[in-house]
Amino acid sequence: MSAIIFAHGDADGIVSAALTLATLKGNGKVFFTHPVGLYEDLLHNVKHENKVFILDVALSEKHLDDLLKLIGYLSKKGIKITYIDHHPEPLSVRLKEFPMNIVHDEKVSTSELTFKFFEDILDEDMSRVAIYGAISDYLDETPWVKKTLENWDKRAIYFEAGVLSQGLEGARKLYEFKRRVVKHLSENRLPSEMSELIVRALMESVSEEEMRLDIKKQAKALKNVAYVINPKGSLTRAATYVKAYLGKPVGVAVEIKRNIAILSIRCSDKRINLNILLRRIALEFEGSGGGHPLAAGARIPFEKLYQFLEKLDYEITLLLS
Repeated sequence: MSAIIFAHGDADGIVSAALTLATLKGNGKVFFTHPVGLYEDLLHNVKHENKVFILDVALSEKHLDDLLKLIGYLSKKGIKITYIDHHPEPLSVRLKEFPMNIVHDEKVSTSELTFKFFEDILDEDMSRVAIYGAISDYLDETPWVKKTLENWDKRAIYFEAGVLSQGLEGARKLYEFKRRVVKHLSENRLPSEMSELIVRALMESVSEEEMRLDIKKQAKALKNVAYVINPKGSLTRAATYVKAYLGKPVGVAVEIKRNIAILSIRCSDKRINLNILLRRIALEFEGSGGGHPLAAGARIPFEKLYQFLEKLDYEITLLLS
């Protein structure tokens, strides 16, 4: 019996993939994907597998109907599909409409959900790997994480989680490297034992500090949205920094690749739900978006970027007025 894993490429997704691979005794293919790319990745890579795992990947509104049909087709072929995720549901189609095994909870990390799902067949010491993913996704205050941390030295766990998340931060498309990290973690080995991860973590820390200082010079603002274009480092961190430096409730970091603008967006006001806003607004600009209420992302045609930012700022201003 063969299996294929599709996971988000951040630390939460990679840990979830590692936990899943551990249950497969290392016998599974690992692919990294994202909401917009999930449909195409499933379409072109699922061939003779009996099991498919989709981990930490939100379902994009852009290809939702096609994705529903594809998953229905794969299920009818006898392929068992398991979807484990913590992002909000799509707006137009409910998760329960998809013919797959669904493990979903917005209040915890996908790493925690994955560990709990496989808990009966995982070594209990793999709990520390799950905690790395939870910490990396800022979801380390859940009852399960707090309780499980009692079994470990907290300082060591947070150090290892820091090495993992920092080492992965600048490795967006280094898929072979990420597969090595997945395999390494699936064997319950420490992130700090992987020299390449340590080196990348150190390099990313230096790069992030340079970026932080550079953002102060590059940052621009609308009424309630601060933004920076092509920061020299992590988009997620840049979105947080630009928001803080310009004192706005929403920060946006943009990377321009060919004719596409890739956005990471962070918010500090709970009156704003970025997931709902982006899923709706991005479609108006021939793009896609979504994520969590206070942390989300979008992909927009570059030619429509500034119109999109103006629209986002307008909608946020309405919510805050």
